[in-house]
Amino acid sequence: MKIAEFLSPQAVIPELTARTKAEVLRELSQALSRAHAGLRVERVVEVLQEREKLGSTGIGEGVAIPHGKLGGMVQLQASFGLSREGVDFDAIDGKPTHLFFALVAPENSAGIHLKALARISRLFKNPVFRAAILEARTAEDIYRLIAQEDAKA
Repeated sequence: MKIAEFLSPQAVIPELTARTKAEVLRELSQALSRAHAGLRVERVVEVLQEREKLGSTGIGEGVAIPHGKLGGMVQLQASFGLSREGVDFDAIDGKPTHLFFALVAPENSAGIHLKALARISRLFKNPVFRAAILEARTAEDIYRLIAQEDAKA
């Protein structure tokens, strides 16, 4: 499974305006909805917020992977957002979060959902890759960097 299969360039936000966890989830949901017309922003926000109530998806090292499952979806979809300033996302290391990868999966897709989470997590463990993303200025550059790094894995 490659990230390009579920992340489209239209769902990449090169500079989040969000300053809070709730605003980040809304902005990522809006990007998902823009890229995939069938997704309703409010429903995506709700699914991501429900998952956050179980525990933060801020995995540390400046990375968060908010995710959830949504009925009526036929395939996994993702959005990506970058905050150069950083946002307090209740990350496990207590540090600000800069890189946000939101995943929304069909309700009955445990296997693919977990594989996608693991793949994203592995990719973003690389500090050189994280630094390159933070230096990127456009959605196209960010998408290209993600696709290139993903192709190596």
